[in-house]
Amino acid sequence: MRRLLSALAVTSFLVTGLPALTWAQSLPGFTLFSGVKAENQLPFRLDFGGQANGWDRYILRIPAKRMKLAVGQFAINYPDYYKGTFDQNKIEVRVKGKAVPLSEVKWDKEGKLINIFPQEPVPAGSPVEVVLSNVKNPSFGGVYYFNCQVLSPGDVPLLRYMGTWILSIN
Repeated sequence: MRRLLSALAVTSFLVTGLPALTWAQSLPGFTLFSGVKAENQLPFRLDFGGQANGWDRYILRIPAKRMKLAVGQFAINYPDYYKGTFDQNKIEVRVKGKAVPLSEVKWDKEGKLINIFPQEPVPAGSPVEVVLSNVKNPSFGGVYYFNCQVLSPGDVPLLRYMGTWILSIN
């Protein structure tokens, strides 16, 4: 009898806990065979669950420890097989939870690149969130690698790799 009650308790916990767990993707878990080293994987959150052909908000995070220099430009590229759309008027950068004024956001659809230019350089050592709102997810699910590169003010004009967000659309 005790075993039956234990099994019933565990089963009911799993059944009621699963919908809450699948509500939204948050912070990539343990990824096997991604081709991206663990130290280069960046955390993210998909606010509306990453459903194929649905609307979503991507919160792409860069931890403070990765922000070794100030940043004057963020460049996010994504694979050519990603067929979603972005609303460049609904892209923002948050530093320590506060929105940073942007001078320009350019979405190069053919080049699969989003360039974000803050009005003032984002300070080194600050946690950053790049928020992409009003995103239309691709019609078909898949795994998509979004790479982040940055340009520091006064630096050699070459983009430096910051890391990769590995997004999964269901």
